[in-house]
Amino acid sequence: MLPYSDNKPKGAGDFYFAINATFRFLQRNFGMDNLVRYWTGLGESIYFQPVADDWRTRGLPAVAEYWRDFFQAEPNALVEVMCDEKQVRVDVKQCPAIFHLRKNGRSIVPEFCQHCYFVSDAMGARAGLGARIEGGNGTCRQTFAARNSQAPQNLAAIRRAS
Repeated sequence: MLPYSDNKPKGAGDFYFAINATFRFLQRNFGMDNLVRYWTGLGESIYFQPVADDWRTRGLPAVAEYWRDFFQAEPNALVEVMCDEKQVRVDVKQCPAIFHLRKNGRSIVPEFCQHCYFVSDAMGARAGLGARIEGGNGTCRQTFAARNSQAPQNLAAIRRAS
Protein backbone atom coordinates (compact mmCIF):
# COMPACT_ATOMS: atom_id res chain seq x y z
CA MET A 1 0.00 0.00 0.00
CA LEU A 2 1.79 3.08 -1.24
CA PRO A 3 0.77 6.45 0.23
CA TYR A 4 0.08 7.78 -3.26
CA SER A 5 -1.65 6.59 -6.38
CA ASP A 6 -0.23 6.89 -9.83
CA ASN A 7 -1.32 5.55 -13.17
CA LYS A 8 2.24 5.09 -14.44
CA PRO A 9 3.88 1.67 -13.99
CA LYS A 10 7.17 3.37 -13.02
CA GLY A 11 7.99 6.65 -11.36
CA ALA A 12 10.20 9.36 -12.85
CA GLY A 13 13.86 9.07 -11.90
CA ASP A 14 14.35 12.83 -12.03
CA PHE A 15 12.69 13.01 -8.60
CA TYR A 16 16.04 11.77 -7.26
CA PHE A 17 17.66 15.00 -8.48
CA ALA A 18 15.21 16.96 -6.34
CA ILE A 19 15.72 14.96 -3.15
CA ASN A 20 19.51 14.98 -3.54
CA ALA A 21 19.45 18.77 -4.03
CA THR A 22 17.08 19.19 -1.07
CA PHE A 23 19.34 17.13 1.18
CA ARG A 24 22.39 19.13 0.05
CA PHE A 25 20.62 22.46 0.65
CA LEU A 26 19.44 21.50 4.13
CA GLN A 27 22.80 20.07 5.15
CA ARG A 28 24.81 23.07 3.89
CA ASN A 29 22.46 25.70 5.27
CA PHE A 30 21.19 24.12 8.48
CA GLY A 31 23.66 21.33 9.36
CA MET A 32 23.53 17.58 9.61
CA ASP A 33 21.45 17.53 12.81
CA ASN A 34 18.67 19.47 11.09
CA LEU A 35 18.86 17.26 8.01
CA VAL A 36 18.36 14.24 10.29
CA ARG A 37 15.39 16.03 11.90
CA TYR A 38 13.95 16.60 8.42
CA TRP A 39 14.30 12.90 7.52
CA THR A 40 12.79 11.80 10.82
CA GLY A 41 9.94 14.26 10.35
CA LEU A 42 9.21 12.78 6.94
CA GLY A 43 8.89 9.33 8.46
CA GLU A 44 6.63 10.66 11.22
CA SER A 45 4.51 12.75 8.84
CA ILE A 46 0.85 12.34 8.03
CA TYR A 47 1.94 11.36 4.51
CA PHE A 48 3.26 8.02 5.79
CA GLN A 49 0.58 7.55 8.46
CA PRO A 50 -1.52 5.14 6.35
CA VAL A 51 1.57 3.02 5.75
CA ALA A 52 2.51 2.98 9.44
CA ASP A 53 -1.09 2.16 10.39
CA ASP A 54 -1.09 -0.75 7.95
CA TRP A 55 2.22 -2.00 9.37
CA ARG A 56 0.79 -1.81 12.91
CA THR A 57 -2.40 -3.63 11.88
CA ARG A 58 -1.00 -6.33 9.60
CA GLY A 59 2.58 -6.61 10.85
CA LEU A 60 5.59 -7.75 8.90
CA PRO A 61 3.65 -9.05 5.84
CA ALA A 62 2.44 -5.44 5.33
CA VAL A 63 6.03 -4.18 5.57
CA ALA A 64 7.14 -6.68 2.92
CA GLU A 65 4.19 -5.80 0.67
CA TYR A 66 4.91 -2.08 0.96
CA TRP A 67 8.58 -2.45 -0.02
CA ARG A 68 7.76 -4.80 -2.90
CA ASP A 69 5.23 -2.29 -4.23
CA PHE A 70 7.54 0.67 -3.59
CA PHE A 71 10.52 -0.75 -5.45
CA GLN A 72 8.35 -2.14 -8.25
CA ALA A 73 7.37 1.47 -9.01
CA GLU A 74 10.96 2.75 -8.91
CA PRO A 75 12.88 2.87 -12.21
CA ASN A 76 15.98 0.65 -12.39
CA ALA A 77 15.47 -0.90 -8.95
CA LEU A 78 16.84 -4.40 -8.44
CA VAL A 79 15.54 -5.53 -5.06
CA GLU A 80 14.61 -8.75 -3.29
CA VAL A 81 12.21 -8.63 -0.32
CA MET A 82 12.03 -11.55 2.11
CA CYS A 83 9.69 -11.93 5.07
CA ASP A 84 9.54 -14.41 7.92
CA GLU A 85 7.89 -14.33 11.33
CA LYS A 86 10.67 -12.22 12.88
CA GLN A 87 11.78 -9.77 10.21
CA VAL A 88 11.55 -8.35 6.74
CA ARG A 89 14.79 -8.13 4.81
CA VAL A 90 15.09 -5.86 1.80
CA ASP A 91 18.20 -6.62 -0.24
CA VAL A 92 18.81 -3.69 -2.55
CA LYS A 93 21.08 -4.94 -5.31
CA GLN A 94 20.75 -1.73 -7.32
CA CYS A 95 19.43 1.38 -5.62
CA PRO A 96 17.31 3.28 -8.13
CA ALA A 97 18.25 6.68 -6.68
CA ILE A 98 22.03 6.12 -6.64
CA PHE A 99 21.82 4.51 -10.09
CA HIS A 100 19.98 7.49 -11.58
CA LEU A 101 22.16 10.12 -9.91
CA ARG A 102 25.37 8.40 -11.11
CA LYS A 103 24.00 7.79 -14.61
CA ASN A 104 23.36 11.51 -14.91
CA GLY A 105 26.69 12.61 -13.46
CA ARG A 106 25.28 14.17 -10.29
CA SER A 107 27.35 14.76 -7.18
CA ILE A 108 25.63 12.71 -4.49
CA VAL A 109 25.31 13.95 -0.91
CA PRO A 110 27.70 11.60 0.95
CA GLU A 111 25.11 10.93 3.71
CA PHE A 112 22.36 10.28 1.14
CA CYS A 113 21.90 6.63 2.17
CA GLN A 114 21.28 7.57 5.79
CA HIS A 115 17.91 8.97 4.82
CA CYS A 116 16.63 5.41 4.29
CA TYR A 117 17.38 4.63 7.93
CA PHE A 118 15.95 7.79 9.48
CA VAL A 119 12.76 7.88 7.39
CA SER A 120 12.08 4.13 7.65
CA ASP A 121 12.86 3.89 11.35
CA ALA A 122 10.48 6.78 12.08
CA MET A 123 7.77 5.13 9.95
CA GLY A 124 8.23 1.84 11.76
CA ALA A 125 8.18 3.38 15.24
CA ARG A 126 4.39 3.81 15.09
CA ALA A 127 4.07 0.08 14.47
CA GLY A 128 6.61 -0.98 17.10
CA LEU A 129 9.15 -1.76 14.38
CA GLY A 130 12.66 -0.56 13.79
CA ALA A 131 14.75 -0.33 10.64
CA ARG A 132 18.43 -1.14 10.36
CA ILE A 133 20.62 -0.52 7.31
CA GLU A 134 23.92 -2.10 6.29
CA GLY A 135 25.78 -1.09 3.16
CA GLY A 136 24.82 1.80 0.96
CA ASN A 137 26.28 3.65 -2.00
CA GLY A 138 24.13 1.65 -4.39
CA THR A 139 23.61 -1.66 -2.58
CA CYS A 140 22.36 -2.32 0.92
CA ARG A 141 20.40 -4.56 3.22
CA GLN A 142 17.48 -3.05 5.12
CA THR A 143 16.03 -5.07 8.00
CA PHE A 144 12.69 -4.38 9.69
CA ALA A 145 11.93 -6.11 12.99
CA ALA A 146 10.48 -5.45 16.45
CA ARG A 147 12.14 -2.36 17.93
CA ASN A 148 13.24 -4.17 21.07
CA SER A 149 14.87 -7.01 19.11
CA GLN A 150 17.59 -4.99 17.39
CA ALA A 151 20.82 -3.35 18.39
CA PRO A 152 20.94 0.41 17.79
CA GLN A 153 21.76 1.52 14.26
CA ASN A 154 25.46 2.07 13.74
CA LEU A 155 25.59 4.95 11.24
CA ALA A 156 29.12 3.84 10.29
CA ALA A 157 27.48 0.69 8.85
CA ILE A 158 25.83 2.89 6.23
CA ARG A 159 28.42 3.63 3.53
CA ARG A 160 28.87 7.12 2.24
CA ALA A 161 27.46 7.68 -1.22
CA SER A 162 29.60 8.90 -4.08
